[in-house]
Amino acid sequence: MIRPNLRVEKSLLRDGHRIVVGCDEVGRGALGGPVSVGVLAVDGETGRVPSGLADSKLLSAARRQQLVPVVQRWSLDHAVGHASAAEIDRFGIMVGLRLAAMRGLSELQVLPDVVLLDGSHDWLSPRLEQAELFADEPSWPKVDVPAVLTRVKADLHCASVSGASVLAKTRRDALMVEMARDYPQFGWDENKGYASPEHLACLKVQGPCAEHRRSWRLPGVAPAEISLRTSERETAV
Repeated sequence: MIRPNLRVEKSLLRDGHRIVVGCDEVGRGALGGPVSVGVLAVDGETGRVPSGLADSKLLSAARRQQLVPVVQRWSLDHAVGHASAAEIDRFGIMVGLRLAAMRGLSELQVLPDVVLLDGSHDWLSPRLEQAELFADEPSWPKVDVPAVLTRVKADLHCASVSGASVLAKTRRDALMVEMARDYPQFGWDENKGYASPEHLACLKVQGPCAEHRRSWRLPGVAPAEISLRTSERETAV
């Protein structure tokens, strides 16, 4: 298993940044439930990477849960933000990701200088027209997004991002287990809202519930109901 380290974070700190925040998302491809974004801050005083830390996808559920308190103590600060299925339907998945991340950043007690983002696409920095569009939205946090550095496979190699992924995954999984109590037929306690065969079969028979992303092409959803999937919404990234 690849062991994440703090080489990239320390390089940023040597370049003059005081606080680096690793950022990772969970739930982008799910059919139901929120998208969740973990943010985890480190600085020059942050100690050794916790033993066993890795990208959340490489860890068992039990191991992820064991790591949560360890990662929380190790980090300078941490938070997880969410955007609901209804918000994803309204704004689109990319803007939903940004909303979740900004909610997470707004909970931090420290002010980051740079955000280290997994992947090659900066979905966090808002475009000017989007900033104007959501300026009056009461649900939109008033957060100044710092500089963003994207890095492919940062969740594997950068410890701050790996830690953020563990926190986001465990928090979202817990939310999906709670939602499964209201909607047990979809098996969200097991599939966490993703497209398992059982989940898809149930959708075809019963249709979606209030926590499904109805703007997506879901089994059991008539085409007329997919009114929010517009070209304008899909390109507002």
